[in-house]
Amino acid sequence: MEARLDLFGNQVAVKVLKYITSAHHVVAKSKLPDATAELMRLRASQINGCAFCVDMHTKEALHAGETPVRLSLVAAWREATVFTDAERAALELTEEGTRIADAAGGVPDEVWARVAKHYDEEEQAAMVGLIAIINAFNRINVISQLPHAGDYHAGQVLL
Repeated sequence: MEARLDLFGNQVAVKVLKYITSAHHVVAKSKLPDATAELMRLRASQINGCAFCVDMHTKEALHAGETPVRLSLVAAWREATVFTDAERAALELTEEGTRIADAAGGVPDEVWARVAKHYDEEEQAAMVGLIAIINAFNRINVISQLPHAGDYHAGQVLL
């Protein structure tokens, strides 16, 4: 597959990516646990079919110490016993926030209540930002057909 757009050679695309990456840094510096953040990024990327981001976040999570078993079960987290209640709430929010168009009322109050049970307001704000940001990256990559899924190495993209 050949990319439709050179994301790093187009002035507008570079500026857009710069601002999205800047927002990513705000989330990364929050107190939201890194492991939870990577699980959330991976799940949104799976839903959106962004092969580059699935590859990237799987490898980044492995590099950070995540287990292959947990990573292989992210897509089936509801049936898996390897995630904490807090992680399950984060994954549920990620799914609801990524599939927001599928629900007429947006993210259900019950989902938010489960998140609020485990995460404080700073972490909640980071989660909302993370979901918006990873969905933006996913959409940019999928629309432009960013190739090279499978070639990513941990630390390759320093967001």
